[in-house]
Amino acid sequence: MKNAQAKRYNHALKSAGISEHPVALLDLDAFDSNVIALRERAGGVPIRIASKSLRVRKALERALDEPGFRGVLCFTLAEALWLASHGLKDLVVAYPQTDAEAISRWAASEQACEAVTLMVDTEEQLDLIDRIAPGHPALKVALELDASYYPSGNIRIGAARSPLSRPEQVAALAAEVHRRRNFILDGLMGYESQIASVPDGGFTPKALIARKLRQASAAELAERRAETVELVRELGELRFVNAGGTGSVESTVQEPAITEIAAGSGLFAPALFDSYRAFRPAPALYLGFPVVRRPDERTVTILGGGWTASGPAGKDRLPRIEHPKKVRYLSMEGAGEVQTPLTGPSAHRIAIGETVWLRHAKAGEPAERVNKVAVYSKGKIIEQWPTYRGEGKAFL
Repeated sequence: MKNAQAKRYNHALKSAGISEHPVALLDLDAFDSNVIALRERAGGVPIRIASKSLRVRKALERALDEPGFRGVLCFTLAEALWLASHGLKDLVVAYPQTDAEAISRWAASEQACEAVTLMVDTEEQLDLIDRIAPGHPALKVALELDASYYPSGNIRIGAARSPLSRPEQVAALAAEVHRRRNFILDGLMGYESQIASVPDGGFTPKALIARKLRQASAAELAERRAETVELVRELGELRFVNAGGTGSVESTVQEPAITEIAAGSGLFAPALFDSYRAFRPAPALYLGFPVVRRPDERTVTILGGGWTASGPAGKDRLPRIEHPKKVRYLSMEGAGEVQTPLTGPSAHRIAIGETVWLRHAKAGEPAERVNKVAVYSKGKIIEQWPTYRGEGKAFL
């Protein structure tokens, strides 16, 4: 972030009378440009928005209003039911659920039965739904293929998600769903985290290994996914075959077997995407924290700031300091829950009360910390959009 950009954001917040900190600012012009860029990368393949990467309903609705975007990939059934109550349709819950209250509401609502599809990967999950809502109407479910890469034996590279790694395993569960008259097999999903979530930019040994891993995994998965889809479609039609993520769009859309891709993080463009080779979305979501003290002439301290991202602990999970430049975390403290000291050549020029702008490593997680985002466009704050938290909803 350049000085001029920081000044524009600070001036817009002041003009709008927004003084509370921390503040989340969504640059709507950058967001809209990311919508266009993501659609162009998809090359005509429909995009299902991963809601966990936004957690701001109005941002989700704005993207869905654009051509090329179709449906939502939710992270809980309770969230999907809430979105359905606001008129959103084609809601696929990406994770199996055990929430008895949500399952009961899903089964009892004709609107929800039509709008919501739930992911399963074992018969046990089907049995659970039957116990919670005995005699339920036909409910739509989807199956998840384990899209991890297994280069040798049982060595898994990728997220530990579904136990269904082989095409015949998916087909066997598909046959069981078809056997049960109170379930409808609606679709198939497979999330290749080892491709979508592995940065590969630069020429370090780690980046070169990442590129080779991504290429090998994409080739293997395309063949395995195609075989899986063929076997499952022999049993009945599939409304959708969902795959990918923001970081793997280019390889995923090359697979004839898929009918849609999942993406969401690329709309906010968190800091982890700064290290990808194939694309560079425009940073759209910023977090502002106030400078509240100066421990010494080389150090200033912001209030809070320690919003680390989920995943394996490491420096890449810390928020990225965007402005002022030439400051860094203290090696002995890092980013703290209640305070974050910053040092560096420009620290002595930062005044008490000044805003330090950070970007979170991941996209949707900051929404669990703030109630609203200030929406910036063309030099001013035009609205404030509530997060899920701000609407009084918690779905984790």
